[in-house]
Amino acid sequence: MASDGITPETVATYTGKHAFSGIDHHRNRPLFATSSSLIEIWDVDRSEPITNLTWGADTINTVKMNQTEVNVLATCGTDRSIILYDLRTNSPLAKLVMTLSTNAISWNPMEAFMFATANEDHNVYTFDMRRMDHAVNVLRDHVSAVMDVDYSPTGQELVSGSYDRSVRLWDVNKGHSRDIYHAKRMQRVFCVKYTLDNNYVLSGSDDSNLRLWRARASQRMGAKSNRERSAIEYADKLKDRFAYVPEVRKVLQHRNVPKGIKKASRTKQDMLQSRKRKEENVRKHDKSGKDRVPERKKAILGVTSK
Repeated sequence: MASDGITPETVATYTGKHAFSGIDHHRNRPLFATSSSLIEIWDVDRSEPITNLTWGADTINTVKMNQTEVNVLATCGTDRSIILYDLRTNSPLAKLVMTLSTNAISWNPMEAFMFATANEDHNVYTFDMRRMDHAVNVLRDHVSAVMDVDYSPTGQELVSGSYDRSVRLWDVNKGHSRDIYHAKRMQRVFCVKYTLDNNYVLSGSDDSNLRLWRARASQRMGAKSNRERSAIEYADKLKDRFAYVPEVRKVLQHRNVPKGIKKASRTKQDMLQSRKRKEENVRKHDKSGKDRVPERKKAILGVTSK
C-alpha cells in the first residue's frame, strides 16, 4: 500500500513466449521493446507484439532505444554481437561482433549516432554507428567485467559499474577515469545511472543496496553566495592552468583505491605489457610485414551490414 493509502493496481499485463532480459520505451510513441531470444516491439494498447526482430543471436541480453534518432535501437547478445535495428523498415542495419560479449549499451543523448558499450574484457567502448569498424575511444581502468554504462545528460561524461566492486566516472574523450567510487561493504555493481540534473550517480550492487553518489565528489550541494561561487571558479581555473605541473598533477590525480583493485591493476598492466612485447617481436620477425593493429580495432572481429 502506498503512503497516501491508495493501493497501486496493474494497468496492463503483457505475456511473452520467452523470459524477458531487457526493456526500453520509445521516446514519443506508445511503443516499447523487449529482449529475450528475439526482439519484440509492443504497442501499449495491444496484448501481442506488433513486430519481431532477430538476426542470429540465441539470447539477447539487453535492448536500448535511441532517444534522439528515435527509430533506431541497439541490442547485444550472447554471441558477442551488437546489432542495430531500424523500426521504419523493421529490419537490421548492421551487426558488430566483438572478441568478448557486451553486457550493456547506452546511447549518447546529445549525439544521436554515438553509443557506449560495457564489455566483458574490462573495457568501455564508444562507437559511431555510421562507422563501426573501429571504436571511437577505449576506456580502460576497470580490472573486471564492466556490467553497466550510462551517459550523463550532457553527453560529455560516462559512468560505469563493474564486477570489481567499483563505480568509475569518465570523460568521453579520455582513456582513463577521472574518479572512482567504492565502499567497504559494496559488492559487485550491476547497474548505474546518471540523474537527469547531472549532479548525482546511482548504483545498484550485489549487496542489495542502492547508493547515491555525487557526480563531482568535492562539489557542495545547495545555494551558493556570489563570493563562494567566484572562489570556486577561480580555484578551478588555477587547477586547469597548472594541471601539468608534476606536483599539482599528483594531487589532482590521487585517489584512494582498494588494495584488491590496486593489486589486480598492477597484474593486468604486467600482462598487457607482456602481450605487447610478444606482438612486437612477432611483427619484427614476420616476413609478411604486417602492420600494428590499433587498440581501437583489436576487440572487433567484424562488421556486417544488410
